[in-house]
This record gives sequence, C-alpha cells and structure tokens, in this order.
Amino acid sequence: MGDKHVGVSGGRVSSPRSVAIIGPFASGKTTLLEALLARTGAIGRQGSVDAKSSLGDSGDEAREHGMSVETNIATCTYKGDHFTFIDCPGSVEFLHEGNSVLNGVDIAVVVAEPDEKKTAALQLILKALEQRGIPRVLFLNKIDKATGSVRATLQALQPASSVPLVLRQIPIWKDGVTSGFIDLALERAFVYQDGETSKTIEIPDDERAREVEARYAMMEMLADHDDVLMEQLLEDEAPENDVVFDDLVLEMQRGEICPVFIGSAHKGNGIRRLLKCLRHEAPDVVETRKRLGLDEKDAVLQVLKTFHTSHGGKLSVARLFGGQLKEGAILVDASGDEYRPSGLFHMQGLQPKKVTGAKAGDLVALGKLDEIETGATLGVGAKPKTSLFNIESPDPVFSRGIQVAERKDEVRLSTALSKLVDEDPSLTVTHVQSTGETILEGQGEMHLRVALEKLTGRYGLAVSSFEPRIPYKETIRGTSELRGRHKKQSGGHGQFGDVVLAIQPMPRGEGHVFRDTITGGVVPKQYIPSVGDGVKEALEKGPLGFPVVDVAVTLKDGSYHSVDSSDQAFRMAGILAMRDGLKECKPVLLEPVDKVTVACPSDTTARINAIVSSRRGQILGFDSRDDWDGWDEVEAMIPESELSDLIVELRSATAGVATFSRKFDHLAELSGKAADKVIEGASMTPA
Repeated sequence: MGDKHVGVSGGRVSSPRSVAIIGPFASGKTTLLEALLARTGAIGRQGSVDAKSSLGDSGDEAREHGMSVETNIATCTYKGDHFTFIDCPGSVEFLHEGNSVLNGVDIAVVVAEPDEKKTAALQLILKALEQRGIPRVLFLNKIDKATGSVRATLQALQPASSVPLVLRQIPIWKDGVTSGFIDLALERAFVYQDGETSKTIEIPDDERAREVEARYAMMEMLADHDDVLMEQLLEDEAPENDVVFDDLVLEMQRGEICPVFIGSAHKGNGIRRLLKCLRHEAPDVVETRKRLGLDEKDAVLQVLKTFHTSHGGKLSVARLFGGQLKEGAILVDASGDEYRPSGLFHMQGLQPKKVTGAKAGDLVALGKLDEIETGATLGVGAKPKTSLFNIESPDPVFSRGIQVAERKDEVRLSTALSKLVDEDPSLTVTHVQSTGETILEGQGEMHLRVALEKLTGRYGLAVSSFEPRIPYKETIRGTSELRGRHKKQSGGHGQFGDVVLAIQPMPRGEGHVFRDTITGGVVPKQYIPSVGDGVKEALEKGPLGFPVVDVAVTLKDGSYHSVDSSDQAFRMAGILAMRDGLKECKPVLLEPVDKVTVACPSDTTARINAIVSSRRGQILGFDSRDDWDGWDEVEAMIPESELSDLIVELRSATAGVATFSRKFDHLAELSGKAADKVIEGASMTPA
C-alpha cells in the first residue's frame, strides 16, 4: 500500500507482446482470436468455428470435433504495436497445451461466460495464472446472451479467483438486450454498432446512478492497495481519473486484481476496447523478464511449443526474452551443445511465415531443431546463464493399448508416437515387456482419441486401440514338496535331472526366494543354478495363468547321472517340479491396488465418495486441498481394474474439472466370481 501514482498512463511501451487467450471449454476463445485479428486487419473477415472457416482450430482434428485440441498462434499489429496471441484449448483434457506456454506470455486474457456453472472450470484457469504470477484480465464473453445482472454474475464467479474481479464496464440494456456499455474508468458510454467502431455517447440519465454506484465499488476495491485513494474515498473526495487509471494498471500488473471487460466476440462487441487495454496497460517483455528473474542483457529463448509439420519438419516455437536473433545464428543449450535453426518463422495459425530475424519480446518458430524439446532454454551465441521454468506434465488419467494392423508398420508407429509426445508431453508411451503391449496414456478419452486420429490422418497408419491388460499376479496359501524328474533317451547322450523342491508361501511383497539344502553332492553344485533358472521360469506363469509372487522354494534332494545330466536337464526338472507343486499349494489370484488421490470441488465430494465405493474402493479419508479454496482431496485404495474409465465418471460428476493421481500400493487377494472371470479371460488370451 502507499502512494504509487507514477503516471502509468503516460508510460506506454511498444515492444512486441505475447498474450495468452485462455478460459474454460466453449467460452469463445477461438472466436475472440478471430475478432481480434479481424479488428486489427490481420485477416480480411472474421471466420467462424462453427462454419469451419476460422484461422484458429484449422487442423483436421479440431475441425472434426469443433473444439481446440492444440495451441493456436497468430500475430497482428494494432496502431503500430505488435502482438502475438496464443489461443489455448479450454477442455480440461488439453489444458497442458496452454499451461506449457503460459510462463512465456506477458498477460493473459481469460475468457469466461456469464454462467456460474463454469466457476470451477474458471478456477482451474485462474489458478494456473496465479501460481505463475501472470497478470490477467477477464473478458466476460457472450454478454449479448446474458439474462441477469453482470455484477451478480461476477459475485458468483468470484470464488474462482483469489484476487478481486474488478468490473471496469457495465452494460447498457435496451429492451432486455445489451446495446452498449459504460466504461467506469473513463466515465464514458459507448453504443455498439454492427461492423463499426462503438459510438461514444453521454451517459444516459437513467444509467447515471448505476454508473456512480458501480464506479465507487470499483474504486473501493482499488483502495485496498492504495492508502491515498482510501483517504480520498473516506473524505468523499473525487479522485482524478488518471489516479484511478494508474491504480487499475498497476494493481493488474502486480496481480492484485483481475479487471473485467464485457463484450461479444461473435458480434465483435467490446473488442477494440480490449485491444486498447492490451496496448496501453499490458506489461511488456521487460516486466516479464523481471518476473522470470532474467537479466536485461540475457539473450535467451525458451521453447514453449513444438509442432511437426508435414512439409517443413519440426518447428520449435520459442519466446525471445532479450537481445536479438538473426537468421543463421547459433543457439546453445544448457549443456553447451550448439544448434543452428534451418530458418526463423512467425506462426499464423498452422502456417509458418518466414522472417529474417526477431527482437526481444517476439515469439518465433525455429526450424528443424530435432533434438530440442519443449521447455528447453537456449542462449543466443552463448550458453544460457540459467535454465528457465520447468514445464511439468500432469499425471496421466486414461490409457489405451494401441497396435498397427500390419507388423511392417511398427517402426513407423514408433516414429509417429515419438513425434506426438514431442508435440504434446502430456502424452506418454510405455512398452510393457511382459505383455508386449504398447500403452498410450493421456488426460482423457478425447485426448487419446485425437492422438489416434493424428496417427491415422497425419501419418497414414491403420491403428486400433484396446483396453490394456491388468497386471494380475498369483500366489499360494499352502505348501508342497514334490519331485521333478526329467529323463529322456534318444540315442547317444540322454538327458537326466532329478530334484525335490519344497514350496511355501512368503509374506506379501517379499518376491520369491530360491535356496538349497543339498548335502553329499546328490545334486552337483554346478547344476544348482540351473534348477533355480527352472524355478524362475515356472514362476512366470502359474496354474491360474499369471506370474507367481511371494514364494520360497528350497532344493532339498535329487539325483544325477554322470553322463546324461546337464544344465538343461536340471532346468527342466525344476520346471516340472514347480508346475506340479504349485497346483497343490492352493493358488490364489492377486489384483493390483492403487492409492488414488482425487481432487474435486467440495460440493461434489459426497458424489465422489459414492463413485469410489461403487468401484470397490476403500476410502481412507478426505481433507481440504492445500491452497485451493472450495476444493477437497479424497484418498482411497482402488483396484487397478476399476480405474480404466474412472476419469470419465469423475468428470461427469464435477462439470468436467475433477482429476486424480495414482500410485501402485499393494497386491490384494481376489476370489469368487470376480476371480473366476479374470482366470477365464486369461485362459482365452494368447500368451
């Protein structure tokens, strides 16, 4: 707090600025991008997502599903100032696409609807910005469809933000429809005109009282961070407009407030006022450098997004935080390795446009840096002094096994998957050696569906998906002692191995142990390891059809033949003794159980508990989520077989916002009809 009036309105900067457009699913972000590009002349006319004519969401997958599935990047110039807009997907399954670029922007425009049902989804967005200290403004979109008080709507949305949502405009209503707005900072009224700049008018007499009340409420919020303004309000002094404006700018840039603008991206209403805010009030790369702890002289870039194009190869989109970058320049990573981009480009949608250089603040695509991953920090001509923020991928919550129709395409599949993960690090690929399955994991059903569509559409692969196998195990409850004899005579040297094995259970989680109590050389020492190899091989598939765990095996007796005995013969003898012995040890099926932590809005916790219980889950408890107002975390033990579509049900119960993390905890016995079904399925599955 204190006197901070430093004439912000006279200190506008004009360096290139990067602006994230972010918000909940279907709030109108891509439509806003179209409106901004149209109003600045970057495109001839405003396209439509519904008509599949927008510059953003121009990829096949986005067109097919009518939603953003990857970041859209576009540049424009407004009154001599250069802007790069980064339109981020709103679906919770694709949020990582946006989160990976957020640290590189100067400001975020958060697009929201006047719908309190979207409060939890809005909180996910605002929390990501708050954690990174990114200045933000909120654009209350679809104001033409609003039916109630805007101030009441903001009160309903306020729990989504840890700082005040400060209304800077109020709508002018005519016959129940918004016909314009009053700017509370400028104390001017504007009337919307189709396809034209809004017309300035005097504040209507019947709106004057409402404007005075709303302006005072705005100033009260600003006064929480300004002692001078607080004194003026207490003494009924009218502060100068410049003082109010300076407070709005400074408190927004410091993250103390989130100013709110209103409009309709579809109709183009409120767009120029938003552009003026970005031009005059948004911080530039100098302030962003300070936020990231960079020195003014540091000529560094960070890769925020990776694209693999069909013709131009790999493009690494990076923000240049300082210095200049010229075509042919050498870039150096944190390890000191040097790279030379094949070219420099600006992105306009999915189309790269070649440029000869970039200056501090620019977002530039670097051609064919094949070894550089998203998140890498690069120095221009010298090793960077520091590595910038890490881009952490969220835990996967949905998985599918994938396979190609023809085996000859397996190498192509591996290459294509590597490119998908390079573009989207929230995807993970795992090759399960025990089953031979390739598992693709991600953030939800749609996330993986889009990934599979890319494999088919972009890479021409005939791919099918399936539910991955659950890694069941089996163990024993009883003991046995059996002889295994392998004897074979077929001319020449024969094969002979004879062992007696004692099998007994071990405590859960102990694995398996092989030991011997041989005396008198009844089994020569050189053959004992081969018996152990046979035991190990037999444990790979027990009588129920699954790997056997927690078993102790003791070699107690046996015999050998001086000519016909061999390592192979004793290995086979061990296998035979184990296969027969395990059947007599009361085998039992074990299923993997994970410790699961579900994060959800507090008003849905009861529903989440019911979902967990319906999936044979054991609820361990729940508590408030640290640093997340209005959210809980539910901890439970849930069998892995119940997790395959858990995220679908969780999100259905929480307006799409719940998520979970999981970690293997233990193996538990499974019996009855459930076990019979699993065993029957194993007997029908090819080895």
